[in-house]
Amino acid sequence: MAKNVGILALDIYFPPTCVQQEALEVHDRVSKGKYIVGLGQDCMAFCTEVEDVISMSLTVVTSLLEKYNIDPKQIGRLEVGSETVIDKSKSIKTFLMQIFEKCGNTDIEGVDSTNACYGGTAALFNCVNWVESSSWDGRYGIVVCTDSAVYAEGPARPTGGAAAIAMLIGPDAPIAFESKFRGSHMSHAYDFYKPNLASEYPVVDGKLSQTCYLMALDSCYKRFCDKYEKLEGKQFCITDADNIVFHSPYNKLVQKSFARLVYIDFLRNARSIDEAAKEKLAPYSTLTGDESYQNKDLEKVSQQVAKPLYIAKVERTTHLPKQVGNMYTASLYAAFASLLYSMECELAGKRVVMFSYGSGLTATMFSFKIHEGQHPFSLSNIVNVLNLDGKLDARHEFSPEKFIETMKLMEHRYGAKDFVTSKDCSRLAPGTYYLTEVDSMYRRFYAQKAGHSTVRENGSVANGH
Repeated sequence: MAKNVGILALDIYFPPTCVQQEALEVHDRVSKGKYIVGLGQDCMAFCTEVEDVISMSLTVVTSLLEKYNIDPKQIGRLEVGSETVIDKSKSIKTFLMQIFEKCGNTDIEGVDSTNACYGGTAALFNCVNWVESSSWDGRYGIVVCTDSAVYAEGPARPTGGAAAIAMLIGPDAPIAFESKFRGSHMSHAYDFYKPNLASEYPVVDGKLSQTCYLMALDSCYKRFCDKYEKLEGKQFCITDADNIVFHSPYNKLVQKSFARLVYIDFLRNARSIDEAAKEKLAPYSTLTGDESYQNKDLEKVSQQVAKPLYIAKVERTTHLPKQVGNMYTASLYAAFASLLYSMECELAGKRVVMFSYGSGLTATMFSFKIHEGQHPFSLSNIVNVLNLDGKLDARHEFSPEKFIETMKLMEHRYGAKDFVTSKDCSRLAPGTYYLTEVDSMYRRFYAQKAGHSTVRENGSVANGH
């Protein structure tokens, strides 16, 4: 049986086009700080007409294979998580098979998983379970989380974003699952959903969505703690997690979520809560669950109490989500990539707790145990491959007017056929895939920008086209 199954390697791609939240505040004529402080966001990436979830996925999977020198024939499972609907029948995974077919590998299991922002986690669990099972054939798995988060004009639009992340799954991983510690919460809610298939925009009940997120967090954390305590024979509290990573629709919710865990530990009389914190939280000890979700004073006090621990355990996970925005299925794993990038030298031997949430609703809390690993599957190499600062520095800022113009074009093109894009790939890095055409039968065609290494038919690496 495979041991220490988990993430061997990962890479991320996000569009090079972005808009500053501060500029959007001015353009939208909202109060200064509404997006930067109120939402906790700094910048937002978005796809132009030549990029979509398929092109981003093609780019990031190709990049992962090349940078880790993986022969495409070594891949036995490919799972995709996304809530960005391109086709109601044909999976995004089938588009990615173009990478593997030319190498003669069509024996790859897996399709797409869909449920709001949770699809990537479902895909990850599927892949990990495969490697841990008797069905595993000894090859690697790949998990892709890909989404373009866009909203209609209005207060929700600044919570958009776009990215694709690819993770290589196998045994003896530096990022190993602690599979026995896992707590899930699944229920029915209409907090965020996309019933209108003619539109890319969701229907959102913002207040309900935040309550559902916190309610699911409570439930998952309690179940996670129960399983830990049953198996380990001692109480679990937030100080037993060296770092905690949250699904991040916007950073302010991450701050509230960690404060919520501090409050739950207070109610559980956990050792993580000192006497000063207990005194500040004591007035809220008799609130019902529903009352506590709506109580603004509790929200404020718990964040104050949690701030030192937040800085130590959470803050370094927030860099990429604040700069790129809401990446839906990729958001949690982009936050995890931020942690790896900022704390690579300090993470070996540490436990990282992850909280995944998808509206509708589905949620799981799970954990990784981190090891240094061996090259090329080492923490240091993962950080080198991610190159987050380089990717962020290479972006092109659009004015709010240009951003809105792009959104209108994308809205017009959504679900359309028989058009050719501008094919303008001048802002794209070499090796990036881009959309060239959607024909009269809705078939989508992509090209790859020249100048970067590509995978040969025999799985070796060559320069250029």
